[in-house]
Amino acid sequence: MKNKKIIVALFFLPLLSCKRNLKTEGPNLEDLYGEFKILQPFQVSSGTVDFSTGESVHFTCKFNKPSDWTLTITGPNKAKKILTGKSNTLDLNNAVWNGTTTHFPTFSTGLCDAELFVKADSSYHKLKVQVNGKKKPGGQVVADFETGIQSGWKVFAQTGANMSFLIRDTGIIPEGGKYYDMGGAVNWDWLIGMIDFPASAYGTGGFKLGGNPDDLYFNVVINRPANLTNGIVLFQFREDENSDGLFNTNNEDMYSIELNNLKSGWQIYSIKYSELVCLVNGSPSTPKGNGRFDADKLFQISCLFLANPSSGYSKVGMDYIVFTQGKPLEL
Repeated sequence: MKNKKIIVALFFLPLLSCKRNLKTEGPNLEDLYGEFKILQPFQVSSGTVDFSTGESVHFTCKFNKPSDWTLTITGPNKAKKILTGKSNTLDLNNAVWNGTTTHFPTFSTGLCDAELFVKADSSYHKLKVQVNGKKKPGGQVVADFETGIQSGWKVFAQTGANMSFLIRDTGIIPEGGKYYDMGGAVNWDWLIGMIDFPASAYGTGGFKLGGNPDDLYFNVVINRPANLTNGIVLFQFREDENSDGLFNTNNEDMYSIELNNLKSGWQIYSIKYSELVCLVNGSPSTPKGNGRFDADKLFQISCLFLANPSSGYSKVGMDYIVFTQGKPLEL
């Protein structure tokens, strides 16, 4: 009996010597089910920013529990940048602004309004940011239309109805102060008009593109009017593979990108050079040349504006045609 009492005592001894761990894991129940609170106010890392030098700003705020939020930055020219998320904090990880826009035009210099909407309590929080320098888009520019139709470019327009192949400087303009307007009604042909950009128009070295097609992006900003859905924009890329200063349709490559079902409003369209395809009458085909993507031998870029001849009047705006290295264009 004495031995049994000793065994029982030894069994309970470790239990009596253990201390309870009172530390809790996971969210605090009061925060999870209690009233929503703003723990740290809406603030910005700097009240002024110069995007032209590569600067950026970030916004901060902290809640006691996760919530959906929307941060809208509006410029003096009505440009808008919209950031969204679901979290209990805004910080460097989810609320950085580097000068890019969500809704064109691009941001001008001046005082911008930043407004944070927090869904959990339907609250709005506002502050201002002074932009002292615009973001520089960068890249190898093919056309920005700021100084009109350049020497060496070739424009062709059909003799249809209400034809407009010209530079405009009114309305919403995504970058700079001008864009190219293409429109008309041609009831006998798919082609409404076109513009060629020969490499020879850009001086010695042509388009000055690198040789890695997987790291090179072609970008263009296009606007489809909300009430016109029939326009098609076709870009063609002709390569002078033997470097004789000519393009031969029988033994050199021509690649394309066909933009149809365009979204309404100004949009950026980007594609890797290596993802271009060979098209014949809109259908995939086999390249006539070496089948490589030799961007460094690009001879000419052509932009064709098309529409089904039975579909009536069509129109698009076009701006800022540019090649970028490493990533798509950001505006």
